[in-house]
This record gives sequence, C-alpha cells and structure tokens, in this order.
Amino acid sequence: MDIKSVVALVSGGASGLGEACVRRFVAGGGKAVIADLNFERAQAVAKELGNVVRAVKADVASEEDILKAIDVAQELGGMNVAVNCAGIATAERAVGKNGPLPLANFEKVIRVNLIGTFNVIRLTGAAMMENEPNAAGERGVIINTASVAAFDGQIGQAAYSASKGGVVGMTLPIAREYARAGIRVCTIAPGIFDTPMMAGLPEPARISLGQQVPFPPRLGRPEEYAHLAQAIIENEMLNGEVIRLDGAIRMAPK
Repeated sequence: MDIKSVVALVSGGASGLGEACVRRFVAGGGKAVIADLNFERAQAVAKELGNVVRAVKADVASEEDILKAIDVAQELGGMNVAVNCAGIATAERAVGKNGPLPLANFEKVIRVNLIGTFNVIRLTGAAMMENEPNAAGERGVIINTASVAAFDGQIGQAAYSASKGGVVGMTLPIAREYARAGIRVCTIAPGIFDTPMMAGLPEPARISLGQQVPFPPRLGRPEEYAHLAQAIIENEMLNGEVIRLDGAIRMAPK
C-alpha cells in the first residue's frame, strides 16, 4: 500500500508512538484520525498538521467511541489503516506488601491494552472489508502494539505482560481470518522507548535504562516505531507477524 493513499485511524495518536505515526503518515502524503482520551492534546496535534488530520475523543474499549472515530476516518476518504497505540502500564506484584493485587487493577490493564486493541481490530476490520481492493487485492492494514514484556515480563508486570501477550497471541489467528478480505495484520513489540510512560523518570534513570539495550545503547525513539509501521504498510508480504523493535534487549527479572 502506498503511504500517499493511507487514511489511518490511530488510537493513542495524541502522544508517543501514536503521534509519531500520525506525523509520519501525514509527512508521506497520508491522512489520519487521532482517537485518544486526551482530546485537548489530540486537537492540538490535528490543528498543527492541518485538515488532513482529525481528532476524536475515544476510549478504545468503547464500541460507540471507535465507531464514531471510524465514521470520521471515512469522511477523510475511506479508512484503510488502523494502528493500535493506546495503552497503559502498571508495576504491581501479584502479592505485595498490602496483600494480593486488587483484581480491578489487573482488569483495568486487560481492558485497555487487550480488549481495547481487539475492539479496534474487530470494528476497523469490519469497515475495511467494505473497501474496494487495490490492484494487489488489498483492502487494509492493521498494526497492533505489544511489548517485549509479552516475552520477557519482569516482576511486577503480570498484568501488563498478560495484556501484551494476548495481543501477540491473537495476531496470527486474526491475520488468517482477515486474509480472505485482503486485510493484513501485524504487531510491533517495542523495547524501552522514550514515550510519555517514561517521561516521569529522572534523567539518570532514563540513561541507565537506555544503557541496558545492547545496541544502540539508548531508549528507542517514537519515530523509529513509526518508520517500522510505514514499512509494514508498504510491504505486502508482512502479515501475521510480531516484530520485536528492541535493540536486542532481553529484560532481566527485575
């Protein structure tokens, strides 16, 4: 798929990895809808980038919100890409100093990261199935965000690792299902990236984390995630795959 023909719905597109995707798609001639709970920030990005970007306040786990975002994307010329970047991270042990982890804390992470991702996949997939196929028979591309925590989860990451492991696990079966409609599905599993989730850490801590990466010994840049997202969109043979984007890091137990 040519980046110039992209009309993308990007969840979590107001900051971090999602914002980098929106900016890259627009720079390449595409269009995007930012679906984010932080509507003020989403509006600011959309205003900066011009009338090829729209902002929608959306909870990824809400059917109503995502359908509204899809409608807005269709107004831009027909949605053919979805990028799932919305997510939350927690660091809580299953049994901590105050006893077992409250089940609601675990459920919240699963709701946003896993159920929210599936909600976007099912609704955007249904919409893309109505698209006219391009010359290669392609109707759309869906890109999900997992994490190296899906494979190398650390102590305190049970909820986060479970949610991202679920995203990894559903990538292939959904890619196989959607293949009949000419829709490709891939997942990116980033390592330690310089996103708003990391912003609250002191600079020495950020540097220390970056130095754990074999090469390059630094935090990943959101632009590098966006670069890979574009490569997935443009390369028709990338389908059903989970790609680690991590500088060869393998996380220690803690």
